[in-house]
Amino acid sequence: MPTPARILPAFLTDDAQWHAVQGRAAFCLRAFAAIGLALSCSFFFQLESPMSSVTTVMIVANPTVGALMAKSMWRVIGTLLGATIAVALMAVVAQSPVLYTMMLAVVVAFACLVATFLRLFRAYAAVLTGYTIVIVAGPSYADPDGIFLSAMARLSAVTVGIVATTVVFMVTSVRRPDRVMAQVGQMVRDVIAYAMDFHRFQFAGGRSPDVVTAEPVVLGGFRTLPLPLNDRRGTLLARISGLMASVEYAAADTYEIARRVNALRVGLSGLAGVVATYHPLWHDLENDAAPMRRLHERIAALMAEILDLTDGADWIETPEPVLAALGTALEDLAVAERAVQDGALLSAIDNMRDVLVQLDAVIRMVVAPSLPRRVRLRWFLDWPTALRNGARGGLIALLAGLLWYVLHWSAGPMLMLYVVAASSLVATTPSASRSSVMMAAGTTLSVPAGIACHMLALPRIDGFPLLWFSLCMFLAPGIWLQFSPRYGIGAFGYGVFFAAMLDVSNPIHYDDIALTNTWMAFVAAAALLVLGFRVILPPDDRLDAGRLVGSLSRALRRLALVLPVAPENWVVWEGLQIQKIWRLAMRLSVGVSPDERQAYTDAALGAVSLGRLVVRARRIAELPALNVADAEAMRAAVRGFDGLLRDPEATARGLVDAAQAILARAGEGAAGLEARRGAACLQQAAYILRAVPGFFHRHGPLQLSPEMPGAHRPLDRPVPVYTPLLGRVRRHVG
Repeated sequence: MPTPARILPAFLTDDAQWHAVQGRAAFCLRAFAAIGLALSCSFFFQLESPMSSVTTVMIVANPTVGALMAKSMWRVIGTLLGATIAVALMAVVAQSPVLYTMMLAVVVAFACLVATFLRLFRAYAAVLTGYTIVIVAGPSYADPDGIFLSAMARLSAVTVGIVATTVVFMVTSVRRPDRVMAQVGQMVRDVIAYAMDFHRFQFAGGRSPDVVTAEPVVLGGFRTLPLPLNDRRGTLLARISGLMASVEYAAADTYEIARRVNALRVGLSGLAGVVATYHPLWHDLENDAAPMRRLHERIAALMAEILDLTDGADWIETPEPVLAALGTALEDLAVAERAVQDGALLSAIDNMRDVLVQLDAVIRMVVAPSLPRRVRLRWFLDWPTALRNGARGGLIALLAGLLWYVLHWSAGPMLMLYVVAASSLVATTPSASRSSVMMAAGTTLSVPAGIACHMLALPRIDGFPLLWFSLCMFLAPGIWLQFSPRYGIGAFGYGVFFAAMLDVSNPIHYDDIALTNTWMAFVAAAALLVLGFRVILPPDDRLDAGRLVGSLSRALRRLALVLPVAPENWVVWEGLQIQKIWRLAMRLSVGVSPDERQAYTDAALGAVSLGRLVVRARRIAELPALNVADAEAMRAAVRGFDGLLRDPEATARGLVDAAQAILARAGEGAAGLEARRGAACLQQAAYILRAVPGFFHRHGPLQLSPEMPGAHRPLDRPVPVYTPLLGRVRRHVG
């Protein structure tokens, strides 16, 4: 007989799923209340298009009050800018439809480009700028003199929708800044727990202490981390990215978070850097000797102690015990370094000491009330993707405008409205081409829903309560699934454009021909969206991934040769590279095999660790206590990164030669200790380069077309030498 747990749905037996269902249900109820308030105010003020306020509710509604307020503010800014541009375009080219369409396509292309660059709620300013132009200008194509009144009507509807949504969500939401800080504190604990499990795996001799196996895992090779640790690493990086967005949203609403948002932003970026430090190359760099395993056991015990010290919810307010434990551990490692002669053990100690220094800096940033303004992250600007999205948006806007002009289609304004709006919206997503398909699918589903609403629900309505109930019933699927990772963009398209295609006025005038024309325009526009984003300018995820890999290598070369050694420069550099790795993981999810995807992700994380090693070597070379010959040897080895993209193995040989020369001269005292530390940094850097030369080489496997020989060559194999002009293979190395 089946147990009740098997009969009942999963969300009734799983606490996490039950809480998620409760959160979605609460969001739906608040969205329904905002729709009712916005629609009633629109009818009360006798606005020309009441459903525009409902569309605004669907766009700006967000479970987080800070996100809602920020989106609302940027929506108003985008609406004002779009209305201004619409009036200016109509005034300049009112008598030339083709020229108007061309100028509008340029504006839409620029809006899509900017929307790709901007993050989070700021992207809505570019989105609204694009399609507000069409919304404002649409009713005025037949009568250009009414463009100003159309702009005022649009601004009024947007304002009503924003005010209604803000009032409902602020009244029904409890703002708790301590919840965000608790999430940050828990994230720090999760990273520490990950580090503890990593070191336990190491001192267990390659066997997970929690899993009994008949044979130990052989240490060696590039992919040597156990699968659960790899999965947790990717999950942690994704969660840190999401938490950074939550902090941004909370800062828009809460003064306590806004005051320390820069410190939290930099701290979370550094936390991602700590996760990136634990890459598989540690296995191959070390040996299975007893001193090495005891070292890992000591660090694992330290991580367990820190977990105990951070067990309370308010540990961020009193971080002194945690910082004291880290300080004591750093002093112990410094003592151990002075007594160590083995090169591998010295490198391991140096690596672990750097991890503890990183962790100490991250905790100090997280608990700090603020940071100096000069320490500020920069956001990665993906120019190729932005230019491609801009070209897509401008091209399909031009095609839609010419289609309207040639066919003299009366539903042309609706066609333009959807194309411009959808292009701008999908440009804000990580993968616009994939999002365009989901957006088009959601829009296509909204057409039969709109037909059912017009034919079955609206004719039987005799008052506002029934109208409100009917709209909420049809909008419920889009609102419920709007924040689903898999169906979110499609549900968003369904809800927004279902509200946009309904012709609800007071009183309602039914025109079946006009409605059918509108529905056909939305279906044609959805097909045009997919055509532009998937067919005319299709995605090339492998090419995008190759560009990101090349960008990581060039950034590493610049860090070694150009960028001044300063703490704020390192924070900015590491944050930029972590953002590239997030994008790289997404691009590699399509078009490459799972083994290749994991290998490139590991190598990218190793590149971040390599950057830290380069910075440490440069800092040590500048120490006044260091021997002149050692300092010059270290600088010469770092200058070898000039040839990183041409011959990473030559760079590695220069690092090893310099490290051996420094170790041969290293004496006792502070100068000798720093010299050994510098040599350890050079040795670790050389090992990473030799482990994955194909990642750093400009002719690496990912830089080649999939059909070319060597396009799927393992990263640990040397890259053949090419002629400068023709690129032909002259000889093979190895």
